[in-house]
Amino acid sequence: MIQGKNIAITRSKDDSKEFIDLMTAEKANVLPLPTIELVSKGKKIVEEFLSALEKENPDFSVFMSSKAVTLLFDTAKKISKFETLQLAIANTIVIAVGPKTKEALEKEKIKVAYMPERYSSVGIGEVLSKLNAVGKKVIVPRSGASTPFLKKLLEKIGLHVYELYLYDVCAFRDTSQWNEFRQLFSENKIHGIVFTSASSVRAFFEIMEKDYQQNNLINFLHKIMVVSIGPFTADELKKYNVENQIADVHTVAGSFDVILREFSLAEAI
Repeated sequence: MIQGKNIAITRSKDDSKEFIDLMTAEKANVLPLPTIELVSKGKKIVEEFLSALEKENPDFSVFMSSKAVTLLFDTAKKISKFETLQLAIANTIVIAVGPKTKEALEKEKIKVAYMPERYSSVGIGEVLSKLNAVGKKVIVPRSGASTPFLKKLLEKIGLHVYELYLYDVCAFRDTSQWNEFRQLFSENKIHGIVFTSASSVRAFFEIMEKDYQQNNLINFLHKIMVVSIGPFTADELKKYNVENQIADVHTVAGSFDVILREFSLAEAI
């Protein structure tokens, strides 16, 4: 199985707790790689969001990540706008892309009306299609690095979409936590890597290309089981010609299932 295998994941140790617990139970060694960091647009994001809610009067609020939720509410608390923000969002129908985002919203006492079966942009589209939301307005607070796929999809369904960018992402600057990974990687002792977003793919290459030429880096990755958490992450890996397995369920637990299955199949051959 995966006992003794070295598996990396492109998240910080705190954000990787679920994955670490799953892997540790199987006696695998997990290497968390903090790959991206958020660059907030500052305190103005709360005022901009509240202003957009008032001006656009959206029917739905769609949250695509727990980080967007946490950033928005933490900033609101710092400027004494928490209750105002809470009430404004509560006046919309709230959709969370997945369980982590739902949990983050509920922590702030926000009722989540819907969560898709598929934790992705496509899943959000499926929810709104079933709700017959043609002509309705949607606000989506998210990262400036997000792809236009969701906006285009919802507009195709017939919704009016307003995206508000709360933060940008950049490659993690302090990579000292990567030292063990770098050593094992150079010795061909990394057995698997889970990429958790398209941004983490880009940042991984930016960080690792300080030590490797891109062609050599890709050759190393060809020897490793590479798992993408979802289709957008997979598409980003394909740009670098990196073969990968896509998690059936676009979550960390889904990625773990892929690793368990693929290593089991490899042993059976």
